Amino acid sequence: MLVPRCLISCLLAAIPVSAAISVMPIADIHAGMHGVGKTVFSGDKVEDFDVEILGILENTGPKQSLILGRLSGGPLEHTGVLQGMSGSPVYIDGKLIGAVALAFPYSKDPIAGIRPIEEMLRVNSLPSVPAPLRLADLRPATAGFGDARMTNVATPVSFSGFTSTAIEQFAPQLRTLGLEPRQGISIGGAPIDRMGDPSKLQPGSMISVELMIGDMSIGADGTLTAIDGNNVYAFGHRFLSIGTTDLPFTRSEVMTLLANVNTSFKISSARELMGVISQDRDTAVTGKLGARAAMTPLDITVTQETTQIGEYHMQIVNDRLLSPYLLQMAVFSALDSTARSTGVLSVGMQGSIEFENRSDAVQLRNIYATEGGAATSAALNAATTLSYVMQGGFDNLKLKRISLHLEASARKQALTIGQVYSSKREAKPGDTIDVTALLDGEDGAEIARTASYTIPSGAAPGTLYFTVCDGSQASLADMRQTISDTPISADQLISAVNHIRPGDKAYVRVWRAEPSYAVQGEEMDSPPPSLALVIGGTASITQSKNAKMTELVMDAGGNMVSGSKTIQIEVKE
Repeated sequence: MLVPRCLISCLLAAIPVSAAISVMPIADIHAGMHGVGKTVFSGDKVEDFDVEILGILENTGPKQSLILGRLSGGPLEHTGVLQGMSGSPVYIDGKLIGAVALAFPYSKDPIAGIRPIEEMLRVNSLPSVPAPLRLADLRPATAGFGDARMTNVATPVSFSGFTSTAIEQFAPQLRTLGLEPRQGISIGGAPIDRMGDPSKLQPGSMISVELMIGDMSIGADGTLTAIDGNNVYAFGHRFLSIGTTDLPFTRSEVMTLLANVNTSFKISSARELMGVISQDRDTAVTGKLGARAAMTPLDITVTQETTQIGEYHMQIVNDRLLSPYLLQMAVFSALDSTARSTGVLSVGMQGSIEFENRSDAVQLRNIYATEGGAATSAALNAATTLSYVMQGGFDNLKLKRISLHLEASARKQALTIGQVYSSKREAKPGDTIDVTALLDGEDGAEIARTASYTIPSGAAPGTLYFTVCDGSQASLADMRQTISDTPISADQLISAVNHIRPGDKAYVRVWRAEPSYAVQGEEMDSPPPSLALVIGGTASITQSKNAKMTELVMDAGGNMVSGSKTIQIEVKE
């Protein structure tokens, strides 16, 4: 059932409207009315276009309506509704009615859905909490007419300094969010890192919401709808719908327009910083002029055979949802631009994630050697680690800097754990056992590594197991007991991440088939029976049947190790 327009009008009437913005209520708008829209077609000059009201679409969303309008004038008869026009204000009799926000893909006519200004203004009255979403959960808004559907005017996202392969790699996911990635259209490089003159902005001006600034930059283009003192309203639809946020935005200039069969778009260039977007909601993005966003420095160095071949310095937004995704794209592009993107590639990664007011840091250490997938694996590992840290729920973990050193090689630096044998089949307490592992490589290469273990005096008789495995399996064996437990402190979270073993070594785990317990992230092996009886009945403590006695390390000469083999010896009295 459609919601009556009078009820919608009553619901929206409670929204405070500044005297600086003269608004026409949606209840006063009807088909046949004519208005004027404002946007930028060239440079930074705001120009008029004509709007004919076709009707009102009610109940298109929760307490939401759309004004349907036909646009004309300027280049619109040739281009249709342009990407980058999102937020273009529309006026009737000098009163603001809303912003261009939705359009029909492949439409021959420039017909747009206009977001009522009342719905945009109420964004600032919403609770200031982040939206609990993931990128994979988001989809563009739509409004239907039978088989034809109107969608949010796609937000063009300019990638500067990224390889074409990197953009293609992440484009499908970006498009599901209503974002349209573009390469090479951010003319002039990175935005100027200084605050601009607010007087250069007016309703209809082009802006760019910046996600990354520096040697690589990412900016999402849209149009400013209204200015109320230092408050700004733009887009007429969500950007990423991440709720309360802290994203810098710049003034932007249009270089030219490109007509397209699907949706035409503006080719633009970000200029100086103007302020911060603080709310990203379903009907608008809002923010403040003159404010600065808290950005995180990101430094990436790439070497090949110890020779530096690439160095990148950027700043990325500090956001639980966006920062890991931006890190993933930057790492992938850095490797793709300076190393082989296909064929054999090995990547060693060393780096750290530093925090404000803390001396310790999360260490990033690993190696990847695959047939064409090493860049993807390295980028994903870095992003996953950052995501785990940022979504740990500790507000005192505020990012200070992310630094990465990537060592690329055209050789497949990989070894597989082959045969494993011990110097003895049976032993007594006090005896030393030598465990030898043969690590097999390509072209018949074989490396032998030996580790020694002395059985403690007084050790109970029984079977002793020696498992030689790679870093991921060694880490999983330790974390299996705690992986489902939420860290109770920032110290515990950082410790857990730093206990993940790098993949450039083989690990010899010496263990027995006896109970062990995980207590606040730390493993307690083979406790006395009296203590085991107490802690074994505690629901918050995880029990395992395999008690690790110790762990030995075998160096693999900088190669990635994979595989697992287990042998056993009998301990006699």
